Parts: sequence; C-alpha cells; structure tokens
Amino acid sequence: MCAFALSLFLDPLAAETQPTPKLARIGWLSIAARTPEVSHLIEAFSQGLRDHGYVEGQNLAIEYRFAEGKPERLPGLAAELVSLKVDIIVTPNPAGAQAAAQATKTIPIVMLYVADPVGSGLVASLAKPGGNITGLAASAGREITGKLLELVGELVPKGTLVAVLRNPTNPDAAEMSSEVERAARVLGMHLRMLDVRVPNELDSAFGAMIKARAGALLLVADTMFFLHRGRVASLAVKSRLPTISASSEMAEAGLLMSYGPSLTHEFRRAADYVDKILKGAKPSDIPIEQPAKFELIINLKTAKTLGLTIPQTLLLRADQVIE
Repeated sequence: MCAFALSLFLDPLAAETQPTPKLARIGWLSIAARTPEVSHLIEAFSQGLRDHGYVEGQNLAIEYRFAEGKPERLPGLAAELVSLKVDIIVTPNPAGAQAAAQATKTIPIVMLYVADPVGSGLVASLAKPGGNITGLAASAGREITGKLLELVGELVPKGTLVAVLRNPTNPDAAEMSSEVERAARVLGMHLRMLDVRVPNELDSAFGAMIKARAGALLLVADTMFFLHRGRVASLAVKSRLPTISASSEMAEAGLLMSYGPSLTHEFRRAADYVDKILKGAKPSDIPIEQPAKFELIINLKTAKTLGLTIPQTLLLRADQVIE
C-alpha cells in the first residue's frame, strides 16, 4: 500500500521532469508571394510535416520569407533566415536555392523545383550531393523540356514555328533552353525564343508570337508563369496558340496540355527530407530524388475553343482529360 502511494506521488514528478520536445524551426524561402495560386503547395508541404508528427505551434515553427516576385530580394531574405539560426531552409525554386546556397554552407537546405541541380552547380551529384544541399529535382533532367517539344510535334504540322517562352532571370532557363534547341534540331522543328522577365511583358511577347506566325507555344518552367497561369492561358487562347507546360496546374488553368510530375506530390515529399534531417541525417548523404511518375493532361475544352483535334493516340496516353 505504501509502495502504491509512493508511486502515485513520484509519477507526476517524473512526468514534470520529462524534457520538452525540441522545437523544429524551418525557414521557407520563396521567390513567389503567398497567393492562392501557391497556397495548395504550401499546404501539401505542411500536411507532409503533420504526417511526420510536426505541428505548427506545438513542436514546429516555420519562418516564411516571400520575395513577392522580386529575385533581387532573395539574398537578403536568405540572410535573415540564417541569422535566425533555423534548423533547415526549404526553398521551392531555383533562384531561392541559389540564394540559400550563397547565404550558408552549414544550415541544411532542402530544394524543390530545380531542373538541373548538378548543372547549376548546387550539388556534386544526385546520388551524393555533398555539402549542405539535398532535395527534389523538378524533372528527370533537362530532357523533360525536349519531351514537351515532342508532344507539340504530335499536334501541329511539320514545319510549324514553335514559340518558346522563358524567363531569362531563372537560373535554369539557359540549360532548359539549350535542351529544347537540341530537341528541335533532332525533330526538325523551328523555334522562336521569347524572353519575359516581368508579367507586364506577357502581352508584348504574345504579340510577337502572332507577328511571327507561331503555330504553338512551349513554356519553359518558371515560377512567374505558374503564378500568372490564368493570364497566360487567356492570352494563349486569345492568340489561338496550342500551348504546353510541365505543370498540371497550367493545363487546369486553361492551357492545352501539360506533361510533368505532380507538384503537390513533390511538395509533400519535401517534408520527408526535412524529417530525415531533423532526425540526424546529413544532406550530403541524402540522394536527390527525381520524379518517377509523369502525368500527361489534356484540356479538351481548350482544344475545342482552338478548333483543334487531338490525335486519338495522344488521348489514349493521357492520364487526365479535362472536358
């Protein structure tokens, strides 16, 4: 009886002396503003963290830093996160990854949506990144851009001029442009490269495509196009241009077609990398993951608006058809 009474007295004391779980502090560095266009991706990352038991306000704090579409702000925001001594910096775009890499060589960095981490100099290799950076590549190498051009070739007559829209301030733009040019030479297709640095240049770019009599448009992946996908889709339809992108959200917004990995899945998967690092794994030893599944999405509503007939062979390969 005495022993039982003693245990009742000691157990609460034991509970009181249990160490408080360490608060995980994550820095989120994004070139984009926090808008409805990206909220589902941030939520996918947060859900991934919750799946691992990390809950904001309990054992997790996230320091969000958004550059509001101004890449020149990224170095300063990265420096802020370093000064806060966050445990990990997560960055979902190439410019953010470059800024974070320049700001710290010690704080682990988890990157997303970088097309060629090795070619851009962020890591030594995909299998053994080295340094303090790991994460997920945006595609299975630069070849994804060439694949987009192949799909365009199935839609338009041979000899059609294909416009290629890119943001030259994106660190990945040069590599992906080189790949699409290589693919064009192989496929015997003619290209017209157009640069758009800010959203206000979109109208003039589409005007240039019409003047050049382009018959299709390929979008080189970029956060700006993603954020303004409704406007891009509207201009593409107005210009009567069948347009393809690597993002499913672009097809859902009204572009004709998309082919690429699921961004929602990738953002949720990034939480797995965060969990590994918080549990002691070194970024240098965590292989960079490339997407294993690519989705082909065709917007038939847009095809009808454009008066375009999608080949049955292409429709049968589609993972999703928007009607």
